[in-house]
Amino acid sequence: MLNSPLNRKLRMALIGGGGAGFIGKVHRTAAQLDGRAELVAGAFSSSIDRSRETALTFGVDPARAYASWEEMLVAEAARPEDERVDFVSIATPNHLHFPMAQAALVAGFNVICDKPMTTNIADAETLVHLVEETGAVFALTHNYTGYPMVRQAKEMIAAGELGDVRAVRANYIQGWMWAVDPEKPAARGTWKDDPLKNGPGATIGDVGTHAYNLARYMTGLKPVEVLGKLTTFSGRQLDDYGHSLVRCSNDALIMVTVSQVSHGRLNDLSIEIDGDKASLAWRQEEPNSLTLRQTGQPQRIYDRAPGQAHMNDAGNAACRIPGGHPEAFFEAFANVYSSAYDDMIWRAGGGDRDPRSTIYPNVYDGLEGVRFIEQTVASSKANSVWLPLSSSAG
Repeated sequence: MLNSPLNRKLRMALIGGGGAGFIGKVHRTAAQLDGRAELVAGAFSSSIDRSRETALTFGVDPARAYASWEEMLVAEAARPEDERVDFVSIATPNHLHFPMAQAALVAGFNVICDKPMTTNIADAETLVHLVEETGAVFALTHNYTGYPMVRQAKEMIAAGELGDVRAVRANYIQGWMWAVDPEKPAARGTWKDDPLKNGPGATIGDVGTHAYNLARYMTGLKPVEVLGKLTTFSGRQLDDYGHSLVRCSNDALIMVTVSQVSHGRLNDLSIEIDGDKASLAWRQEEPNSLTLRQTGQPQRIYDRAPGQAHMNDAGNAACRIPGGHPEAFFEAFANVYSSAYDDMIWRAGGGDRDPRSTIYPNVYDGLEGVRFIEQTVASSKANSVWLPLSSSAG
């Protein structure tokens, strides 16, 4: 049965997603990709007319398209249990994540939120406390954790195939910043240069948190301290290029390099992980393969091929279609949603669950990501001194 024991689709509300932005469309598509949920309500725009127009294009009853997220949460919470939404997805600029997520949790809804979770540590800690008090499911869309070969690598590392992890190089390189005119308020990403809307770190927060989260997710290394060096080459107020070096509890090092000013680069997230037995590499722009290297041996390319002998349980479980048919961004995003759905259903049935022990990025990962941003920025401003960086996640 579908979503047993609920035996129905989960009901979704979306905040944001109207207009020309791409991420709202990604949320809508990914959430419904496997037929386990349906979008039934939303505050898609601050204009009720635009919100209703968007609702029609999304196949949502215009009566459940709201002019504000506050109105939506009140109205949906007042609906009968067999009508109200099960979870709220947040696809808005960073400074809105906290008030929206806080209100949704207080209203009794599960939450799926874009990263970074908040713009400061205090707000992130508040959300952690609310999740612990309410028992709500909270997922953060670090969607790269949903790629099959990332989950394949995570299980390989946990099984000791690389030995003890010594070093990680996680790079996230883009070049779109050169196309932005800071004098045009409607230009893509201009709000990301406003610390009140974006938070203290721009590129380190926008893409650096993805790279850092991926390193933590795949390896399980525990951070101890961080050293950062950030700069700007495009004339922005906040950073557009930089490095963050993290020392871990076993003295392993994670090096995060970020750029949004590298000409011709699109969305080049890559990671290399060195162990004392072997190393592996994965690249988001070529997501269906994983490279394993050992000294004195030919390198091995693991293709995404569910059911084949080289695939492990985690890699197989993240696949939908046979090998040779590319799976990428939408499917990875959907894997984060689907994993969160499992916990929502378990919670609805009265089951106990450990909010730290999830296959999807959770509220503790969100808090750690905000700490990573703040401490990297603070280190850079203090001439790149080492600063503490504790782990919140499991």
